Amino acid sequence: MRVLSTNTRYLNDVVNEYAERLAATLPAPLRVVYLVNSASEANELALRLARAYTDARDMIVLEAAYHGNTTSLIDISPYKHAGSGGNGAPDWVHVAPLPDVYRGAHRDADAGVRYADSVAEIIKRIGKTGRGLAGFIAETCPSVGGQLVFPSAYLASVYEHVRRAGGVCIADEVQTGLGRMGTSFWAFEDQGVVPDIVVMGKPLGNGHPIGAVATTRAIAMAFDNGMEFFSTFGGNTVSCAVGLAVLDVVRDEGLQEHAREVGVGLLANLRSLAERYSVIGDVRGSGLFLGVELVRDRETLEAAGAEASFIANRMRERGILLGTDGPYHNVVKIRPPMPFTESDAELLVEAFEQSLGELPDVLKE
Repeated sequence: MRVLSTNTRYLNDVVNEYAERLAATLPAPLRVVYLVNSASEANELALRLARAYTDARDMIVLEAAYHGNTTSLIDISPYKHAGSGGNGAPDWVHVAPLPDVYRGAHRDADAGVRYADSVAEIIKRIGKTGRGLAGFIAETCPSVGGQLVFPSAYLASVYEHVRRAGGVCIADEVQTGLGRMGTSFWAFEDQGVVPDIVVMGKPLGNGHPIGAVATTRAIAMAFDNGMEFFSTFGGNTVSCAVGLAVLDVVRDEGLQEHAREVGVGLLANLRSLAERYSVIGDVRGSGLFLGVELVRDRETLEAAGAEASFIANRMRERGILLGTDGPYHNVVKIRPPMPFTESDAELLVEAFEQSLGELPDVLKE
């Protein structure tokens, strides 16, 4: 910051270097990068790109989705507009079922395709209105939705339906990018798809405010319609230097593989707790993106929201910060910093079991 901190009107090579390095982590044809200040800005830009390219407005989103805090993003975030203080979805937003193989309608081997069929039905309904489809947006692994990992073939099937209808496919990678899943640098890679637009946010700066959008040259050219796009501090020299440093550390310290290795052991140990505590209904995730769903009855899947809140608060008192999420607020989400070690994971599991043992008697196994 002492060397140079300017707005983006003043060109500097670090901007190009960062954009090129970020694009190099993505598959072709995602070669155009826009730099902004936050994931909310990035998702707003993604909507503008989709609409410029398709000349349509309607969007398909998932239940319990959250994409940001601006007016348009509240509109496409059922987690907000369908909750307390919300006014519901506008007529241009269409909500598809969460592809949840634990408590959702489809739980078998072809669940991914069957959940995708729900998106196809929505597309048909949009078509009957005479309006076009701008696109489909989803967190590649819904976090607010309950730390879910999509069933196989889900995104591939959804993307096929959306593109056939002329829409674009947007992957919100704010929670899952930069190797957090362990198995991939970007979570959409695990689904074997390439989105048309990728949204990136907070992990890019490791706490420093920065966001980005990557897309294709065709979409970028459609967006270049005469209306200037400018962000005073999006892509400023300091943010780009921070972004480069983060990419260096993730690469040089092997943090993706580290997340995979630590996550495998942590997942196994959490699942061993499920064998001893029936309040644990499901343990899921990959790498350092994990969720523990608590239920009062494993047959009825009655959500244990109060229990999840109790566990999160007891863990906080033990010095471990976890959160709760999911449509029923009964999923304890575990997303530690990427350098999280195996010994850290052991401490977490030990504290988690102690907290389970302290559940009020009426809530215990």
